[in-house]
Amino acid sequence: MKNFISFSIVGSLMTMIFLGIVNYTTSPQTIWFIYPCLLVLLWPITLFFMSKRMYKQYSLVCSAMIIAFLIIENYLYSPDYIWFIYAVYPIIWWPILMYLEEKAKTLKIALIGCASTIIYYSLLNIILSHPYPWAIYPAFLVIWWPLALYHAQRKTFVAFSVTATMLISIFFITVNVVSSPNVIWAFYPIFVALWWPLSMYFYVYKRKMYNSTTLPKRI
Repeated sequence: MKNFISFSIVGSLMTMIFLGIVNYTTSPQTIWFIYPCLLVLLWPITLFFMSKRMYKQYSLVCSAMIIAFLIIENYLYSPDYIWFIYAVYPIIWWPILMYLEEKAKTLKIALIGCASTIIYYSLLNIILSHPYPWAIYPAFLVIWWPLALYHAQRKTFVAFSVTATMLISIFFITVNVVSSPNVIWAFYPIFVALWWPLSMYFYVYKRKMYNSTTLPKRI
């Protein structure tokens, strides 16, 4: 494995130098070689940390690299608008969940992560771009985390389909109201979503009830 790591380091350096030279000689006005260099750097880094089984440290280093890349990208091309803060938050959760280990699978962490995500993006929405409530989109996505975990732990899949359908319905109604209140279109996706609990009830729950009443009892 040591030879593979050494080879990856040398190969990465050669590739990055080559890309830098090509960038400088062909299009010096645009710094584009940093994009492939980020991916090339992951080659030796991944080999090193995976060989040492240092998964937590790997998530920390990779997260720091990605965040640094986004900050540089923001500074170089759009310094007037700080957009990297939108992307940084979910990246930070990667090492956090890795260091939490088994606790990351608990409902408590899911609720904390869900609440903090909604608060974080809601504040960004209010402070930086308040005219349109776009925070409802990440909120809708992150709510699935504790919702799915709660029902999976209790194996209440029929109840999950009902709750999830309610969530989907509320989401599309909200989007309909805030985006295009003059056109009522939310009932289209809601109609499709209603088939989920309907099928779960008749083909899972009712079948179990039928089998429990028709199977012969053992003496």
